[in-house]
Amino acid sequence: MPFDDLTRLDDDALMVLYANGDPAAARVLTERLAPVVMAHAARLTGNKADAEDVTQEAMMRLWNIAPDWRTGEAKVTTWLYRVTANLVTDRFRRQRGRVAMDAIPEPEDGQPAAHAVMQDQARMVALDAALQTLPDRQRQAVVLRHIEGLANPDIAEIMGIGVEAIESLTARGKRGLAKALEGEKKTLGYQDDD
Repeated sequence: MPFDDLTRLDDDALMVLYANGDPAAARVLTERLAPVVMAHAARLTGNKADAEDVTQEAMMRLWNIAPDWRTGEAKVTTWLYRVTANLVTDRFRRQRGRVAMDAIPEPEDGQPAAHAVMQDQARMVALDAALQTLPDRQRQAVVLRHIEGLANPDIAEIMGIGVEAIESLTARGKRGLAKALEGEKKTLGYQDDD
């Protein structure tokens, strides 16, 4: 099957093709899903290097499970979100108490940037730092709901809990973010009516 035709297939069909030895199906799935996993891992870890490692491991697990994949039981993306979250949790457990070299900020390159770009970057850094103050489950729920844009039932499936628990985690997470960002409104360029 030509590569262009493969891009029209859904994830389940591509998993079946890959399990049957079609490397082009793996290439299409990787191009489609690796950026999603990377973005999710980056939000959960707050660290690009860790997110890259988690993405690689999550995709390897996807390839390993392909021969046993049961079409229709779960979405491939749902499975990947759950695996990614578990890998991040495992990584945090192993790293507790250690200072990572990535925690040391890179020196500025000295190139001037547009004010709006700098402000957006400051807002993203503040949001990422505030996300790291939340408990793991709250952070995961907030990221999946408000950054990844998933619906509560999908998040509940990913996290293995009920929709009501997701709503509670998300609400507590939003309150935690508001508290963590409380004194930074003016610094981040927000007015009182924003």
